Amino acid sequence: MDSLALQLIIIVALVLLNGVFAMAEIALVSARRTRLRQLADTGSGRARLALDLAESPNRFLATVQIGITLVGITAGAFGEATLANNLTALFGDWGVSRSVARWLGLALVVTLLTYLSLVVGELVPKRLGLHRAESIAMLVAPVMQGLSRLAAPAVWLLGASTDLLLRLLGIRASADSKVSEDEVKSLLREGMRAGVFLPVESVMVEGALELDHIPVRQLMTPRAKI
Repeated sequence: MDSLALQLIIIVALVLLNGVFAMAEIALVSARRTRLRQLADTGSGRARLALDLAESPNRFLATVQIGITLVGITAGAFGEATLANNLTALFGDWGVSRSVARWLGLALVVTLLTYLSLVVGELVPKRLGLHRAESIAMLVAPVMQGLSRLAAPAVWLLGASTDLLLRLLGIRASADSKVSEDEVKSLLREGMRAGVFLPVESVMVEGALELDHIPVRQLMTPRAKI
C-alpha cells in the first residue's frame, strides 16, 4: 500500500504540473496587453516578459503544448505500467480472477486519470487563469520564457510547421486586431455594471463616439436663434 500511495502522489503531481501549463496558457492568452504594458512601463520585469510572450503566441503556445503532451504521456505510461499493475495484484489478492483484475485495474486508472486531468489539470487551473489573468501571466512568465528557450529547437519546428499548414489552408498571419467602437461600448457597459464608471460617464463617452455619425448641420445653431 505504501508503494501504491507513492504512485498516486506521483500521478497527482503530474496532473498538477499539467494544470500549471494549462493555467499559464489561458492566463497569457486572456491577459489584457494594455494592462501588462502599463505595468511594464512602470518598471515591472515580469510584466515585460509576460507581454513579450503574449505578443509571440506561436512561441509560448508551442512550449505549453510540448509540456502538456509530455506530462500527459508520462502520466499515462506511468499509470499503466505501475499503478494498474499494483491494482491488478491488489484485486488478485481479494480473490478476483487475473483477467478481470487486469481490466478492473486499467479501468480504474483510466477513470482516475481522466477525472484528475479534467478537473485538477484543466478546468480549475483555467478558471484561475481567467480570474487573475494578468497576475498569473506575470507569475509564470519567467518560467515559460526559460522553458521556451530550453526547448527552442522543438518550439521552432512546431511553429514553422504550424505556419506552413496555415499557409497551405490559405490563412495568413495578421497584425493585432484593433479595438472596435462596439468593444469600447461593451467595456463601458461592463465597467458601469461593476461600478467603475458612472452612468453619466458612459453616456458621455458613447456620445463622443457618435460624433462622427452626426451631420454638422445638426450641431450648428441657426443665425436667427443666436
